[in-house]
Amino acid sequence: MHESGRRGAQSEAHPRRGLAYNPFFFRRIEMKKTKPFPVAVRVVPVAAKPRAKYSCEKCPGYCCTYSDIEITRRDIERLARHFKVDYARAEQRYTKPDAKGKARLLRHRQDSIFESACMFFDQDKRRCTVYEARPGVCRKYPDSTRCGYYDFLVFEREQQGNDEYIALT
Repeated sequence: MHESGRRGAQSEAHPRRGLAYNPFFFRRIEMKKTKPFPVAVRVVPVAAKPRAKYSCEKCPGYCCTYSDIEITRRDIERLARHFKVDYARAEQRYTKPDAKGKARLLRHRQDSIFESACMFFDQDKRRCTVYEARPGVCRKYPDSTRCGYYDFLVFEREQQGNDEYIALT
């Protein structure tokens, strides 16, 4: 203690810096260097991915009939590998430019049910013929646990009393 009776009021010079030395200050710094006490950590389980409330196997491929199915360079590369052709040939054969010329779209062909469908869509089986190499947008669709068209299709099939009914609008 200092002559005045207060703790830490010593005015010794710090050995390296020539500053006033306060032993209580340096003791607190040394205490902070020790390892902290263990803190209990609560592990929150990750919620399981919600189950889809639709079945693509019961759908006539409505999403494959969208007029603009935009694809990326990576998608074209995937198709090129699948068909064992180079990138330029895959781009020329399987895509077309959009109206503004900024993006690439999958080519379409006339469909027996809808106006047109993706060129890779099998119109007899109503399935994708390049499923393993399908574009990213097709892999992500419908990007939720519900598909609006499928909900509409189920409703229409229930109303018609026909499990094979295909609603066109």
